[in-house]
Amino acid sequence: MGAASSADLSPALEQTLGDAIMEQGRRFPSYINDADVSQYLLGLGRRLSQASSGADVTVFGVRDPSINAFALPGGYVGINSGLIVAADNESQLASVVAHEIAHVYQRHVARGMTQSTKSRNIALASIAGALLAALAGSGDLAMGVAAFGQAAAVDQQLGFSRQAEQEADRAGFEMLTKAGFDPAGMVQMFSKLENAARLNRGEGGGAYASTHPLSIQRMSDIENRARGMSAGRHQDSDAFWFVRSKLRVLQARDSGSARNAESVLRQEASQYEGVRRAAAWYGLAYLAWERKAYDEVAQALRQAGAQGVQSPPMASLEIDLAMARNQVEQARQIADRALARWPENQGVGLAAVEALLKNNETSAALKQLDNLIERWPEEPRFYQLQAQAFERLGQPVKARRAMADYYEKMGALAAAVVQLQQARGLSNDFYEQSELDVRIRELQDRVRTNRELLEQFR
Repeated sequence: MGAASSADLSPALEQTLGDAIMEQGRRFPSYINDADVSQYLLGLGRRLSQASSGADVTVFGVRDPSINAFALPGGYVGINSGLIVAADNESQLASVVAHEIAHVYQRHVARGMTQSTKSRNIALASIAGALLAALAGSGDLAMGVAAFGQAAAVDQQLGFSRQAEQEADRAGFEMLTKAGFDPAGMVQMFSKLENAARLNRGEGGGAYASTHPLSIQRMSDIENRARGMSAGRHQDSDAFWFVRSKLRVLQARDSGSARNAESVLRQEASQYEGVRRAAAWYGLAYLAWERKAYDEVAQALRQAGAQGVQSPPMASLEIDLAMARNQVEQARQIADRALARWPENQGVGLAAVEALLKNNETSAALKQLDNLIERWPEEPRFYQLQAQAFERLGQPVKARRAMADYYEKMGALAAAVVQLQQARGLSNDFYEQSELDVRIRELQDRVRTNRELLEQFR
């Protein structure tokens, strides 16, 4: 189905458009820039995409309590925190992610964008206009908000056809089962989404149901497919439950929603055993951390640990707590143990680096950052910490180059150019200046290319 759109929006142009949207979107206030959440969602997306032998997609989180998910051009999939919190098991969440990845692989977004209806052209033009405004100046945050706000609503404005939705269901279902998830998860999630839509219909309907209409035909099709398969034996990962609890807290934007989150977490802590109880206590610890109630954090973490469960998010919060109490050596010891146990965990690595910096072990922190950047070169926070470490060591050129990398990953290309220009002015090395000149031109060319692309849609 995707081939029909290639003449109007080629895969290369689609990718560039998606990259331009995300460069601004990463600075959108509701974009979740959290190591635990990001690593989990990227890993889930990678597991599903590999099961379908497709290219990797970038799955990211959005802080929004509504039950929703959306696909953007260029292989980006956004998942609202409310969808993850609403999922009763990992297979339910994976079913929606798989469905959105199927939209990406079938190029449904590109097809919708190139439909020759006035409303769709206006929707695309509004996205392009917001991005152009951001590119024209210093990458003002308000413009980033406008750009991502438009982009996040793209599939609501464009809409997918009934045929495209059913195709995404079938491809997503196959992806789900090949990846080892319970096929019943999609049926369960469809039922949950339909119930949510029915309850909210008087208030405008459920967010996901309004953008991905759940017809009787679609639901029956998936039920029949699941009925013909043996029941899955998927074991939910610990990470799912801990990320779910964390997001319940992160999406609580006012005192009322925070009290509701606490009530639900306490109910789960009393109702369940093992990992789910530990995750609920971790959520309560994180809620107390947000309030800076450090004694409550420590108490809740002890309750979580008493369940016989240890997890990277718990260790990261323990490190942060020790640093907040100025127990630097204790933080260092916790970090050493956590790194030895979970060397591939991004959140633990980040907390460990911050502990090293607070303990004035700057060289050790830089060494650890080199390892983290090698594993996760797209994570902006590592470059920001690297810049701080170089500044401490009296290496301002390296510090500004690292900050340029940070701004580039965040999508603030103009700010990245300024950092590189400052670095060039501080350097007396001809070869280093030449390298910086090349890098500056590359970034300026990217801004120009993005502008030329977006001008096509105005």
